[in-house]
Amino acid sequence: MEELVIRDADVVDGSGDHSYRADVVVDGGRIVSIVKEAADAGCQRPKARRELDAEGLVLAPGFIDMHAHSDLALLRDPDHSAKAAQGVTLEVLGQDGLSYAPVDDRTLGEVRRAIAGWNGSGDDVDVDWRSVGEYLDRLDQGIAVNAAYLIPQGTVRALAVGWEDREATPGELDRMRQLVAEGMEQGAVGMSSGLTYTPGMYAPDAELTELCRVVASYGGYYCPHHRSYGAGALEAYAEMVALTREAGCPLHLAHATMNFGVNKGRAPELLALLDEALDGGADITLDTYPYTPGCTTLVALLPSWASEGGPQEILRRLADDGTAERIRHHLEVTGSDGCHGVPVEWETIEISGVGDPALGEYVGRTVLESAWARGEEPWAVARELLLKDRLAPTILQHVGHEENVREIMRHRVHTGGSDGILQGAKPHPRAYGTFPRYLGHYVRELGVLSLEECVAHLTSRPAARLRLPDRGLVREGYKADLVLFDPRTVDAGSTFAEPRTLPTGIPYVLVDGRFVIEDGRRTDVLAGRAVRRSPR
Repeated sequence: MEELVIRDADVVDGSGDHSYRADVVVDGGRIVSIVKEAADAGCQRPKARRELDAEGLVLAPGFIDMHAHSDLALLRDPDHSAKAAQGVTLEVLGQDGLSYAPVDDRTLGEVRRAIAGWNGSGDDVDVDWRSVGEYLDRLDQGIAVNAAYLIPQGTVRALAVGWEDREATPGELDRMRQLVAEGMEQGAVGMSSGLTYTPGMYAPDAELTELCRVVASYGGYYCPHHRSYGAGALEAYAEMVALTREAGCPLHLAHATMNFGVNKGRAPELLALLDEALDGGADITLDTYPYTPGCTTLVALLPSWASEGGPQEILRRLADDGTAERIRHHLEVTGSDGCHGVPVEWETIEISGVGDPALGEYVGRTVLESAWARGEEPWAVARELLLKDRLAPTILQHVGHEENVREIMRHRVHTGGSDGILQGAKPHPRAYGTFPRYLGHYVRELGVLSLEECVAHLTSRPAARLRLPDRGLVREGYKADLVLFDPRTVDAGSTFAEPRTLPTGIPYVLVDGRFVIEDGRRTDVLAGRAVRRSPR
């Protein structure tokens, strides 16, 4: 007898087609049968050792988070309710060009310091891997949800070239090609870049094109955080489209937003650019989160020249009064490339987390508010915080536009990604609320998408981008990564005031046919594993 039958579910199967009522049978981690309208047809209903009454609930494929920063959180926190409770059954890690494999002893320490604001210092995780394959093997020991991995181009550049702003030598470029090929062979699904973060931002297009050729040869895709989401955003998008078409590599645009005042109402221009490329045969997808503010690290705002050489050089420059004044001028007057070419508006920069708890007074305030309270200039406050907290502060950047968010999420190649940073006392609520917010706010309340459309955006579309032949749909033979939610009540519990509040209306989540959320509570099941690239 099979393990589980989910009885009388309203199945939204991920295809975009209309829902249907069915009994769904799960056994051995897979969907073994789907009996539609069983009760009404009067046919023999399937039986199993356990029956789950799903009356009034929607059964959908588990949600795929196309942009996650849980690289260490999955290992540090086996509970991982931040994602499991949202119905997420697969996360894509290694984002924005910086992560923890491939590394050597030197670059591991550098990367840890560079992205402490994303993932913490890492001192509480035994980093016993160096290669991509070894990291995936570590995930295979058991995690809350499944995870796929992108090779981080900035980490690769740090390993082969260093943190300097210069072109790679032919030998160094060969070394980067080799590292990317090894990572793909070991199971990565593609490559990411952070082209406003050092050292990845120092790579010219010709270098990125060569690495993308390697990725494409293994059936992977390129996922860039491109060179600007502010001034010059459209040009930056066009650059990525042209680069990947030259390389013959599929393109997935990370957190594809149009931010800052210069881009208010300009989403249609971005979508027209993408439609022209798609109609011409380009292979493009994108992800977004359903919120207007962004989230990154405070140090990311600095001009690229101030970040050359890595974290220790940044701290040295910040400590020097003359150099710090040059940094201020670039930030406040000319528009730093780290701030997307737009002069920083300190009233939009809210501190969301610090590494040192003694600096907690800054959290939840904008830099401008802290400056007013201290009777200081905003740059003086930001500089002091960066020095005292050794570059660890994370920020919310209130620079988005609701009309742009809605326009982009309707697009035919849109998928969902939380960009969820789980660090800090007041993280962005997207880390805990992205997927239920889509279903509750944008589907039920606003009607921006139909339920069937939205589920497809969060399931089958990302599965197709990841080349996963047995995920993303409710189909016989597919993996039983499933979510059951109440369409009348599903919603994000997280807010900017209480960002770690779990969602409502998602009582059951299964990974590999096992309940990781049951009756709305996290179980002790660790059914997640590394999901490796499928062969071409």
